[in-house]
Amino acid sequence: MADENRDAKKPESHVADDATRKQSTQDETMKRLSDDQVPNDQMSDDTGAATEGANGETAQNPLEMELAKAKKDYLYLYAEFENYKKNAIKERADLRKFGPERLVVDLLNVLDIFDTALAIEQTPENMASIRKGFEMTALELKNTLERHGVQEMPGLGAPFDPNTHEALSSEETAEFPEGHVARVFKKPYRLHERLVRPGQVVVAKGKN
Repeated sequence: MADENRDAKKPESHVADDATRKQSTQDETMKRLSDDQVPNDQMSDDTGAATEGANGETAQNPLEMELAKAKKDYLYLYAEFENYKKNAIKERADLRKFGPERLVVDLLNVLDIFDTALAIEQTPENMASIRKGFEMTALELKNTLERHGVQEMPGLGAPFDPNTHEALSSEETAEFPEGHVARVFKKPYRLHERLVRPGQVVVAKGKN
């Protein structure tokens, strides 16, 4: 019983030693924390550098995005232009190849009329009607050409025009004034405003 009382009650010197050890431990801990702590100036500098880096990255991202968008737009426009060139080449080729299609269809209708007329048996009794049919067919052919912009130009009796006529020869005649077309071997034609075939003519000259 006496021993337990001695153990339970420590001497005052031991209590003082424990307090001293606790205080020493606290001092070491505070010192270690103080050594490990970053100075305020350095922390401020590091914080500023980090902020500047973040701002630099933020400022760079929009530029990279704009560059990527511009590259994408360029590739898209380039592909569109390539398709346009291919389509334009194909359209020009088709125009050269199939441009006269409407004219050909109309001419085939005239050809059908000729075939029908030629299939009729010619007799002395129907020669007048056959001739009339050919005249009507020729008129239909001229109308067809005119619908497609082909027009006959002045020939017989018109003043000789070197831009329209090709003089094969000249002859003396009192029927037409000198310098005018006296005879026509081939009529001149134009397609819209362009001469497509000059007329082959004989030019009148005055008698001596």
